[in-house]
Amino acid sequence: AMQAHPQEAEVQRQGCWVLANVCCGDDGAGRARKQRAAGAGAIEAVAAALQAHPQAVGVQEQGCWALGNVCSSPDAAGRARKQRAADAGAIEVAVAAMHAHPQVIGVQEFGCLVLSEVCCGDTRKQRAAAAGAIEAVVAALQAHP
Repeated sequence: AMQAHPQEAEVQRQGCWVLANVCCGDDGAGRARKQRAAGAGAIEAVAAALQAHPQAVGVQEQGCWALGNVCSSPDAAGRARKQRAADAGAIEVAVAAMHAHPQVIGVQEFGCLVLSEVCCGDTRKQRAAAAGAIEAVVAALQAHP
């Protein structure tokens, strides 16, 4: 649905919400769902939704939550998903979401989730810093004490 209707913000929001929920869990079944979602193109679809709908708060919140959940796992497959997310622009879209919606707690929370999951690894840390992640996180901490 997300790939068939990329300009429909509500379809994108609902799709991100479903992926966030389905990809929750760190047990074997949860890791398998995350890998299945990534194999189906979920990472790229969510990143595209975030890029296409920067002012749609629901897309930004649910999209960041979905990316964070899909990427959450310390195993080799999880590390590969983190790199795939970075390659799809997850770092930049999370930072952009946080800057665009500074007063929306959910966007700030799940934007931080994306950054915490995707930014392990020296190259991705540097990329996050260059994208303004440090300032976005500090602003979130100050705005939501």
